[in-house]
Parts: sequence; structure tokens; C-alpha cells
Amino acid sequence: MQQIVAIVLPVFALIGIGYALAATRLLSVSADDALSEFVFVVAIPLLILRIVVTADFAGASAWRLWVPFFGSFAISWILGTMLIRRLFARDARAGLVAGLAAGYGNTTLIGIPLVLAAFGNDGSVPMALIIAVQLPIMMAAVALLMVRAERLDGVSPAGGSARAIIGSIFRNLVTNPIIVGIIAGAIWRESGVPFSGLPSDIVNRVADMASTLALIAMGMNLHKYGIRGHIAPGLVLTFLKLIIMPALVLIIARLVGLSPIPTKVAVIAAACPTGITPFLVAGRFNTGEGLASNAITVSTLAAVASVVLWLNVLSWV
Repeated sequence: MQQIVAIVLPVFALIGIGYALAATRLLSVSADDALSEFVFVVAIPLLILRIVVTADFAGASAWRLWVPFFGSFAISWILGTMLIRRLFARDARAGLVAGLAAGYGNTTLIGIPLVLAAFGNDGSVPMALIIAVQLPIMMAAVALLMVRAERLDGVSPAGGSARAIIGSIFRNLVTNPIIVGIIAGAIWRESGVPFSGLPSDIVNRVADMASTLALIAMGMNLHKYGIRGHIAPGLVLTFLKLIIMPALVLIIARLVGLSPIPTKVAVIAAACPTGITPFLVAGRFNTGEGLASNAITVSTLAAVASVVLWLNVLSWV
């Protein structure tokens, strides 16, 4: 138990430091935005590039990892949408925001540091496999479901043709820094060029600080979101995200025979608090911002306890 707490507390303490920096205004709002952009555009992509170049993918069973994780992702998304629409009488757009909040975790800013702290380099391969697939699937699903939700609510804008949607998805994917990092890492790996010398030294220097900066940036972002209005929907979504989804991942992983380390990584990735994407989608809809903000804030605060819980469960099973 002490070892688990020693893993979890430093991760969330760094988030707390970021929150304190924003709350006390020791760093300005512009510094918050600049740090977040540096982490997302430079530091995390280089960390992922290093993982892809140096990781040992031999023997990794991708489908046994993807089935439990993305199957649980889909179930949690559907439950989140249904519960928010039926229990709280929200429209289709808010339902989409809620479903995304219940399924899409902050695997980049929080998941990677947690997995590396808990499982070391052994956890980097399954985490890279999850991130490599999660982002394209999520972007495509959100783009298509956004159009559907707008049509259901009778507010569909112009330019929502299938061709325009596919083009938008493709442009977003090829320019996304995380995807660029994955592709660049794959090209480097396949080229046979050794990961050494000045290029690797530069990558290592930036990648080594990626986790720390990502957690501080997450804390600063958390201050920006805060709690907005009615908190009950946020609590429902937090329960789905931090308890139901990891439990589903663990059950399905056992059923498909996923090996221990990938199982642990998949469960912790599922137990990550809600990421910022639901808030961005809500901003596009101009509705559901409070719902997304509450889910992000409450799930991040509750994740301190839930991650400890799931690490203990994983040690027991």
C-alpha cells in the first residue's frame, strides 16, 4: 500500500502544484496557455516518439489489449449519453459531451506519467498501443456524432456533408502532434537509424521532462475549468469513468487472456480522469460546458483515490 501511495501521490502533487500556480497567479494565464501548448505540441510527442523508437513490441498482442479497452470505452460512452439524457433531460449535444466525458480519459497528460511511474518501461508499449488507436478512433467518432447530434437538435450548420467530415477528420489527424510523433517514431524505427548521438540526446532531454510538465499543465488547466453549477451529472460521469470503465476493462481483459502488464496498463489508462476533449466539443456546441467542466474537475480530484484503489485491485488479482 505504501509503495502504491508513493507512486500516486507525486503524480497528483504535481497537478496540485500546477493548480496552485494558476490559483495564486504566480504564473499568468498566458503562461498557462504557453506551457500547455509546449507540452502538447513538443514534449509529449517527443516522449511518444522515443517510446515508439525504443520499445520492444515483440510478443505484444494488440487485439487482446484493444478489445477490453475500446469495448469498455464504447460501453461507458453509451451509458454516459443515456444517463445524462434520461436522468437529467439534456439534449443530444449534451448527451454526446457526457458520453465522451464518461469514456475518454486523459491518457496523454496523466496516463503516461502514471503508467511510467507504476510500471516503468514495461508499461510504455501497451500505453503507446492504446494512444495510437484511441486518438484516431475518438476524433472520427466525435466528428460523425457531432453532426448527428446537431441534426437531432435541429441546429445543424452548413458544411456537414460526409465528404467534408472525412476531409476534416483527415486534416486533423495528419496535423495532430501526437499522431505526428507516432508516425515519426515509426519511420525512425523502420529506417534502422540507431537511437543515439545528438538527435537522441535532444529527444531524451525534452522527453524526460514531458511527464512533469504535463502534470503541472494539467493542474493549471484544472483551475481554469473548475466547478460550474449543477454537480450531480459530473458525479455520475465520474463514477462511470473511474469505476465502471476500469472494472469492465479488467473483466474483459481476463476473458480474452490479456497478459498481466498490459492488463494493468489498460486498467490504469481506463481509470484516468476525463480529458479536456469533452470541454472542447461543448465549446463547439455552445452547450454542455458546465457538464464537461464538472466531469473534468471532479474526476481529476477523485482519481487520487480511484487510482490507488485500482492499483491495489490489480495487486490482489
